Amino acid sequence: MRRDQPPRPVAVGDVVAVYSEALGAWTASQVTGIDAAAKCAAVLELDWSGPEPETVADLGDDVQPLRLTHHSWGGKLSHCNHGWVLPKSFTVIGSLTSLVTSPSYSYSPMWGRGEQLARQRHWDTGDREDWNAPYALTCTADELATEHTRDVVRAGVKHLTVRGITRLNCARLVAAFPDLTRLSLSGNLGTLTSAAALNQLPRLQGLTISDLFGMEPSDCLLPRHVPEAEDVSLYGIPADYAAAMRKTWRPHVRHGVELDVRGARKPEWVAANAANPLRDWDGREHIPHAGYRKAVAQYKATRDAFLSEVTSGEQRGNIAEIGRAFGAAINTLDSRTHFIETVEREELFDALDFLTDEAQTAAGRDLSAARAALIEAVDSVRDW
Repeated sequence: MRRDQPPRPVAVGDVVAVYSEALGAWTASQVTGIDAAAKCAAVLELDWSGPEPETVADLGDDVQPLRLTHHSWGGKLSHCNHGWVLPKSFTVIGSLTSLVTSPSYSYSPMWGRGEQLARQRHWDTGDREDWNAPYALTCTADELATEHTRDVVRAGVKHLTVRGITRLNCARLVAAFPDLTRLSLSGNLGTLTSAAALNQLPRLQGLTISDLFGMEPSDCLLPRHVPEAEDVSLYGIPADYAAAMRKTWRPHVRHGVELDVRGARKPEWVAANAANPLRDWDGREHIPHAGYRKAVAQYKATRDAFLSEVTSGEQRGNIAEIGRAFGAAINTLDSRTHFIETVEREELFDALDFLTDEAQTAAGRDLSAARAALIEAVDSVRDW
């Protein structure tokens, strides 16, 4: 497999077809560019759906790109960069001269499977309500436990996203949702049990697990049990499970499996970072390790100073000073490598919320005013 070419053969001009659950029919796209350095493919969705096409001729004589007018798209083409692994469910049906010559500056990790065309057709009927996939369910772990797994089989749900997991039994989940094609599970150092049960989802195409633990190598998802799997994305998971999944699935990349395994964590790391709201920065690609360590140290110093201030029984008025010191320290760190982007900025404020929540519990009283003063002081000096 040449490193300057996609693992699964595809070239500029190729037209690919895939079955769309959103449309209940097949749809098609054209590859308009390949960036070997970034390992990306630019993909233009076509304004077409119908029976499974065998060749480009089956799309008709007037193949048109999909132009989006729904919501705020304003007539832009549905043209986006994706990872260059052509997913297993896509088939090359021929080639055409590229329908566009300009590059796309958008990026999405997942290739489109007709969702944008479904939204556009919904809009074209005159209905201005958002189009929602009838086969998709997004819920919290608490909602899943109380509303969606009471020994009732939900065969109509094909895409399931569960957030905020503290503890989840995968065997119960599989029993309740036996026909899943896509499953996304995320927590905050939560625990998955019976993860091997995910092998009992024979139609599974995509699996995402984020910030969840409890899985062992024996829980590995196995290709022979999920033959349609084409997207395995893992972040913030046990190190031995990560190694087993990487070893199992790496040979299948050439057959159309997008494999992304990052943030493998050892038990010692989990124990040490349970109360660290910036732990996701550890290993993030654009954040230098020294910057991460210093940011955590500054956070801890700020937490200790704030906690001392609000629990001392004295009104010393140092909260603004504490906030300014935090903001200025992060300014210094960011001035060196400019690693704080939109996500990191939001995470820093989330960390301050976490800090004040901890302090409020310790103080046993409402700290809304102190929280506001801290945030205002940070805002007054921050450059990020």
